[in-house]
Amino acid sequence: MADMKVKIAGVEFKNPVITASGCFGYGKEYDELYDISRLGGISLKGMTIAERLGNPPPRIAETPSGMLNSVGLQNPGFDTFVEEDMPFLRTKDTVLIANVAGSCLEDYCKIVEKVSDIDIDMIELNISCPNVKEGGVAFGVSCESAANVVKNVKRYAKKPLIVKLSPNVTDIASIAQAVEAEGADAVSLINTLLGMRIDINSRRPILKNNVGGLSGPAVFPVAVRMVWQVANKVNIPVIGMGGIEKPEDAIEMMMAGASAVQIGAAMFYDPYAPLKVIDGMEKWLDERDIASVNDIVSTVKPW
Repeated sequence: MADMKVKIAGVEFKNPVITASGCFGYGKEYDELYDISRLGGISLKGMTIAERLGNPPPRIAETPSGMLNSVGLQNPGFDTFVEEDMPFLRTKDTVLIANVAGSCLEDYCKIVEKVSDIDIDMIELNISCPNVKEGGVAFGVSCESAANVVKNVKRYAKKPLIVKLSPNVTDIASIAQAVEAEGADAVSLINTLLGMRIDINSRRPILKNNVGGLSGPAVFPVAVRMVWQVANKVNIPVIGMGGIEKPEDAIEMMMAGASAVQIGAAMFYDPYAPLKVIDGMEKWLDERDIASVNDIVSTVKPW
């Protein structure tokens, strides 16, 4: 039987399948369906220091082969998470990744410092959130701003730091190199692509926020391309995500250069998707006598 274990920044995962932030909550609802200890890891719902109510509804819109969301990082805040959710999560045998966000650089530093002192395994820095002090520009859209936030939070990070990259840029590989240079231990990509839908009868955007993040199978080819580009430019592990719903998708993403994958939108219509991907990947490897899932990473042969 193929070895499904992977290691990222010194942290061992029992398999390379991680649930994506914002799509799995803190796992309690899914644990009613199956033992979430089967997962390689969980990227927890995006966390901020204080509670956030998120954006006003409507904030979800269906699109061809995907969905738009403008939830706005709704979460109960750090203290409530520690009190109400951590005790449950630590009973589970899986890697816990704290996905953190902020509205300004000081917020990022504070939340990274706080989560470094609790019993989580890794930190995923979401630099695709609005930077209020910069007039609403996301940290992750330029090499300079991305490098600056990583440089500052790295001083507070006592756990391996994954930097989650935005695809809404012209050269994602350069941004990956910039955060690597400032101490990122891994990168994860892609976050959602910016999209919009309009109700032709009311002539108003369907989302109250006007625009939202596009996820689902529609973004998969873009994600594969960006993972491949980044993996060829950095020496740190790459975690690939964006439209993965089948074992073949995860295998393709790893061949492009991902050391592990995250599954998000697929769980909204099939909560068992992560388990199907884990079992399907293992079956595919066994059928081809491939000893380890690591043996398929970065094996694509460009023309």
